[in-house]
Amino acid sequence: MDVQGTVAAGWEPVRDAFLRNFEQRGERGAAVTVHRDGEKVVDLWAGTKDADGGEAAGTAPWTADTAQVVRSATKGVAAAVPLLLHQRGLLDLDAPVATYWPDFKAHGKDRVTVRQLLAHRAGVPVLDRPLTLAEAVDLETATGAIAAQAPVWEPGTAHGYHAHTFSWLLSGLVHRVTGRTIGRWVADEITGPLGLDLWIGLPDAEAHRVGRLGPAEEIDPPGSGALRLRPKRSVTEAYQDPDSLTRRAFGVIDPKPDENDPVYRAAELPGSAGVATARALSRFYAATLGPVDGTERLFAPATLTLARTEESAGPDQVLLVGTRFGLGHMLHGPASPLLGPSSFGHPGRGGSLGFADPESGVAFGYVTNGMRKTVTADPRAQALVRAVRSATEA
Repeated sequence: MDVQGTVAAGWEPVRDAFLRNFEQRGERGAAVTVHRDGEKVVDLWAGTKDADGGEAAGTAPWTADTAQVVRSATKGVAAAVPLLLHQRGLLDLDAPVATYWPDFKAHGKDRVTVRQLLAHRAGVPVLDRPLTLAEAVDLETATGAIAAQAPVWEPGTAHGYHAHTFSWLLSGLVHRVTGRTIGRWVADEITGPLGLDLWIGLPDAEAHRVGRLGPAEEIDPPGSGALRLRPKRSVTEAYQDPDSLTRRAFGVIDPKPDENDPVYRAAELPGSAGVATARALSRFYAATLGPVDGTERLFAPATLTLARTEESAGPDQVLLVGTRFGLGHMLHGPASPLLGPSSFGHPGRGGSLGFADPESGVAFGYVTNGMRKTVTADPRAQALVRAVRSATEA
């Protein structure tokens, strides 16, 4: 495998781990970027642009500017929006969501706070009637459906991963606070100023850069040290049970959308459909920690503290494992290992990962086109994180 890009002295273990992902873990096309203290120290890419390269699709190589759908890794970028609105004095985290979005108070949701919404405590991870793709990408239809939904647990008393409904919860709130769609706000206030190749709502002009997602082989070599979390029987059964919160939370768009469909990629779904390069994910998280190439830092110190502060922890009503969330970001823990206790970010189901670690000054972005069955701890991403940890400790 011909790995392209650069690695600073002392960061060679990341390149070695990246190469092993192709040789031993079924990687087809991927990129990884790492910043430390605002400086780019790893920037690598390899493989084919399309996961099915060499078969039905073309064999175009992954290049420096190849982007991919990053699934729920989008959530980590989108979660910066309410934090920045709070930083600017435009959003009160402890105010009821209905203060900004009156229709949301239906069915006993009048006391749901912005903080609870962001921490996956609002109790609306499912919809009684799933949406079609056309409905899901229409802002008024989708946010209207989530506003009218009755919670499935008393808001604030428990937490559960709002896998897809997070898109409409956040979109509805941001639109009513700012008058802009969340994709527009991110472009205007984050990705534009930082020069990021990252979109929530892919423009037609950038579509040629995006590769095709596809399944990856489920390979983990013996002795690899890969995180091995065998799903509990209850978890496996929940994914198979059409009436479980788990199955319903991941099935709120029905039929299941084709993530290679231009309509899906163009949708402003901040919970699942962002498109990014690894370089953009890493640079975004680096900017939450401090200046990057002369740009202003995104998060003030108080906001950075908010981003890494635990709001939810323990048994997850949807994922059925112990999870930790801050205000929209996943936090370091057994279900989603990041670099260390201070880390915040978000994985994408099946592979991609982005995070920041304030204690070490590290920011990380990994993007892949090969989708595995993992939800929060992909073995390829974890191998790269371990390599980053070894480099920071050397």
